[in-house]
Amino acid sequence: MKKDKKVNLAVIGLYAMVLLFSVYILVMFFVIGTENAPMVKGKMKNANFNLPVWEAFFYPHIILGTIALAIGPFQLTKMSRKYPKLHRNLGKIYGFTIFINVLLVPYISLFSTGGRSTMIAFLVLNALWLVTTAMGVLRGFQKRIPSHKTWILRSYAITWVFVSFRIVVIPFSIFLDASLSFPIAVYLAIAMNLLFVEWKGKKGKSQADFHKSFVQKIDG
Repeated sequence: MKKDKKVNLAVIGLYAMVLLFSVYILVMFFVIGTENAPMVKGKMKNANFNLPVWEAFFYPHIILGTIALAIGPFQLTKMSRKYPKLHRNLGKIYGFTIFINVLLVPYISLFSTGGRSTMIAFLVLNALWLVTTAMGVLRGFQKRIPSHKTWILRSYAITWVFVSFRIVVIPFSIFLDASLSFPIAVYLAIAMNLLFVEWKGKKGKSQADFHKSFVQKIDG
């Protein structure tokens, strides 16, 4: 019962953050407009930067990314697993949003704030996004559920960089140039998110093993 309450609180917390992030995206890029966003104004100085073309890649990127963020927490709940068909359909949508996004990121990264170092960081992030999601989808088709769950959690950790990067970059931007602060924030967000997922996975496995051995001792 306590574990279920913790999971429910975690899901509520994730959705609260997704909601705040969605409001930020809506206001910054749809109400204010990309042409007035601070991160876009710097790109205007690049002679090769074409705002309408960039927007054609960027808007689907943020919309699909937000959809993936919103799907993730529900997929982790028991309610999702009670409805296998819904779980599978949402999983397909999650995978689709990421695979399309993987195709969009390379062009967007060409005009990354901070230049080539940031571009490389985002391409590394994109590669990890593709690999973790592809492995999760493959394991799902193979009915290897524990492995499927592990890889999808890693995929969602990478998806969550969508949010955590924007938080982590703030303090670095105060003291460092964008060519350093942005790539550092990307790599740090990736490491933090993946390490957290791995830690939670090992913690859950060790607790399950302890419970199993404890039950065996009682039965013995």
